[in-house]
Amino acid sequence: MKKITLYDTTLRDGAQTEGVSYSLHDKIMIAQRLDDFGIDFIEGGWPFSNPKDQELFAHFKKHSLKKAKLVPFGSTAHPSRPASRDKNLQSLIDAGTEYVIIFGKTWDLHVKDVLKIGLEQNVRIIYESVKFLVKKGKRVFYDAEHFFDGYKANPGYALKTVKAALDAGAELLVLCDTNGGTLPWEVREVCEQLKLSSGISRFGIHCHNDLGLAAANSLMCVGSGCVHIQGTMNGYGERCGNTDLVTVIGVLQQKMGWQAVRPKKLETLTAVSHFVSEISNMAHRDNHPFVGRSAFAHKGGVHIDAVLKKPAAYEHVEPSTVGNKRRFLVSELAGKSTLVNKAKELEFDLDKKSPKAKKMHTLIQELEREGYQFETAEASFKLLMQKSFKKFRKFFDLLGFRVIVEKREDNRLLSEATVKLRIKKELELTVAEGDGPVNALDNALRKALLKFYPSLEEAHLTDFKVRVLNAKAGTAAKVRVLIESQDAEESWVTIGVSENIIEASWAALVDSIEYKLMKDSGK
Repeated sequence: MKKITLYDTTLRDGAQTEGVSYSLHDKIMIAQRLDDFGIDFIEGGWPFSNPKDQELFAHFKKHSLKKAKLVPFGSTAHPSRPASRDKNLQSLIDAGTEYVIIFGKTWDLHVKDVLKIGLEQNVRIIYESVKFLVKKGKRVFYDAEHFFDGYKANPGYALKTVKAALDAGAELLVLCDTNGGTLPWEVREVCEQLKLSSGISRFGIHCHNDLGLAAANSLMCVGSGCVHIQGTMNGYGERCGNTDLVTVIGVLQQKMGWQAVRPKKLETLTAVSHFVSEISNMAHRDNHPFVGRSAFAHKGGVHIDAVLKKPAAYEHVEPSTVGNKRRFLVSELAGKSTLVNKAKELEFDLDKKSPKAKKMHTLIQELEREGYQFETAEASFKLLMQKSFKKFRKFFDLLGFRVIVEKREDNRLLSEATVKLRIKKELELTVAEGDGPVNALDNALRKALLKFYPSLEEAHLTDFKVRVLNAKAGTAAKVRVLIESQDAEESWVTIGVSENIIEASWAALVDSIEYKLMKDSGK
């Protein structure tokens, strides 16, 4: 199997994502996870511009990665000083790595209108910057910034700039679609022209995703001389992001016959993708190819029936090869096959043709008409199945609850909840405060239950969503509440629907608690 090298720039380009801010510890954890996964090169950041990145390289001088090569990023020397006295280039040397990467201007527009220097001066700066680093014993990758725009505008000059880098000793030329505006067939055509007109037969590619084509552009030139792909995990990056290495790895290895990581490591692709999104504090895309929660989720009854018979009927790869899993979504669109399969997962025997299956299918359709959505709230669905099969053990009974929200003269809002429960034949009347009415209810419910079920201490709410289902009804509209909860082992989602947001929230809260207690009891 042919090998292609992967260069990850999550810690620099990915850190430029709106809403992402990595601590030093975050960067170290991501680098170590990518190293274990099998990424060849990890760009640690720009040490000249960021003290945090200097600390990162200092850390890895003492605690080196196992296999991946850590690479500092920088630019060609500033036009006002020679390469030998450029602090930016010196910071790359001080990083203490085997490899370094610098970018330079390829597009004459940037040279004239941004740098405001002469075209020949720019070529000289590129040559001298690379030469200086090579003389210092560094192996240099050269990022030809805006290469495709530059080549289309002035191909002769674009080639002159990259040849200067190669003549100075750059080990690899990386073609950059910095604006992300190039089309796949344009990428392929330029790469082919590059080989014919310059004799450059090996290069890397670095694409941005402003047209949603970064992965396609990166893959388009594989086989035409591209031996090195740069990108970020989950496609993070400024504006619309960078080439998504998660998708690229999946396509290279599953569809194109190239090896990006070892096959056993490919089975951890989903876990790595989720790990990076968690550290980045970014929601993981459900529809992310290969690794998303919905990537192998089937909702339509016809699809589900076919997949149960032959998975390849509606799946292009086996989910387990990328560490994902097949899911059948319970909804009004799904047939009885889904119910039978879900029942089997829960170790219940349900015949597709039985009156029980028909009754449950009708119940789900009725509940979805009311606003329930079990494809999202699988924990609530599991509880529904348990109760339908009369296998559910009741852990407590609600005798009543009350919620008070008070706004005081100092503009403080106070929420207080009182719950009255029967637990193991004992009455519990509990009061608790919270940041809001739902938080107060949650606190009161847990306070009442903890002495009977101490494992609830492990569980906590991680997300709370409210959606108005029929907005035209105004304040009388029905709402759907989804609550995500988590313990040390897993996360789960529960649902409540009502015209009253407190009642809907209560239903979702109770399901969350009951699901936790049910799984802890082993049922």
